[in-house]
Amino acid sequence: MTTVIEATAAEQVLGASREGVSAPPVVDPSDTRLWTAEQRAAAQQPDWPVHSAVDVVRGQLNAALPLVSPSECETLKQRMAAVARGEAFLLQGGDCAETFADITASAVQAKVRTLLQMALVLTYAGSVPVVKMGRMAGQYAKPRSQPTETRDGITLPAYRGDAVNGFDFTRTQRIPDPGRMLRMYQAAASTVNLVRAFTTGGDADLHQAHSWNQDFVRNSPVGARYARLVEQIDQALNFMRACGSDEQAMHAVEFFVSHEGLLLEYEQSLTRVDHATGRPYASSGHLLWVGERTRDIDGPHIDYFSRIANPIAVKLGPATSPDTVMALIDKLDPEREPGRLTFVVRMGAGTVRDRLPALVERATVEGATVGWVCDPMHGNTFQAPSGHKTRHFDDIVDEVTGFFEVHRSLGTHPGGIHLEFTGDDVTECVGGGARVRFGDLTDRYESACDPRLNRTQSLELAFLTAEMYRRR
Repeated sequence: MTTVIEATAAEQVLGASREGVSAPPVVDPSDTRLWTAEQRAAAQQPDWPVHSAVDVVRGQLNAALPLVSPSECETLKQRMAAVARGEAFLLQGGDCAETFADITASAVQAKVRTLLQMALVLTYAGSVPVVKMGRMAGQYAKPRSQPTETRDGITLPAYRGDAVNGFDFTRTQRIPDPGRMLRMYQAAASTVNLVRAFTTGGDADLHQAHSWNQDFVRNSPVGARYARLVEQIDQALNFMRACGSDEQAMHAVEFFVSHEGLLLEYEQSLTRVDHATGRPYASSGHLLWVGERTRDIDGPHIDYFSRIANPIAVKLGPATSPDTVMALIDKLDPEREPGRLTFVVRMGAGTVRDRLPALVERATVEGATVGWVCDPMHGNTFQAPSGHKTRHFDDIVDEVTGFFEVHRSLGTHPGGIHLEFTGDDVTECVGGGARVRFGDLTDRYESACDPRLNRTQSLELAFLTAEMYRRR
């Protein structure tokens, strides 16, 4: 398999059965009993003004083609099982919040290129297979701390992502519009097609990705630090070419897409039952995750995630207890299926070393084979003097360092990193070799929600993470 995103309708409907795996309860996408008033009131859901309009949209989504196939999801589950066993490393990243305006070939290509560059560095320097996963093709909805926003005495609904309402602070834009979920589906489908084109064509070529890293070394203020490693990669690729080593594998890659499964009406409407196995899959992405704000063990999000057969993840903040971890494992992975469940920890640089060990120890003692991934972004956000939300590159590096230190002390596997980044030269996170200062934030602050690493900061973090992995 050279790419995981497949094009044929038959493969999008049919999936291979997996012997010995207990199937979760079947979810019929057309079963309206799943949408009671209680489920409509789930945390972080839009306050749609007219529910009959939502039902019309749900009917159209029920009839839409799936975006991913069961067989692709099972392939990812195998890769995530390798991550959980300590045999692979997950690199997951992309925008904080995708926007409809960003669905252009150049924007998608820049993100894919940056992730492939990072993966190449991690694969070579860390001597580990890297699972490449975009935080894309579905990241159009965002949870919010407050339901409303007030400016100059005017209070309007908070911006919840392009899937729900508009970014501009006007009453017309901020009214939740269920028709935007259809635009979300169309944008996700376009993104999946673009990703397929880039990962099966010349853009995924290892030599091409390596040339981009050489460009980073030439032009980045910190590139000289990594020049020797890039030279070694160059020598290795030349050796492989001289040996005629698996040329096909060098020209295309497996690439998966993921997003937070926040809008339950959207996700449930795109749930499809695999006719070969009778198992239900969320067809909106290969992997979905539950956020910190919606992982109530008795809530509708966890209930929905317990019913789908996709590989899934759960975000864990600093207040998470070992008992909560075990309750989530029992609810979401009762069969202890390797690759089924990943925990993405987002604790903050000053907290991860204190709070993470107890969680990992408890899961390990209980014999749960779950993946552990570091999200060094969300626990390190603060407000700059200009009022912009930002993150400091040093804090991000420190949280990744603490994550590796914890696993090294416990003899467990640091399974990956989950990042918010862009392939553009934005100025949203301060610090790093790019030398972004507080005064620079106004230059190119383009995020629709949280601050992202730019291309230079992302590649610098990849080199640093590779060094940590070698020392683990």
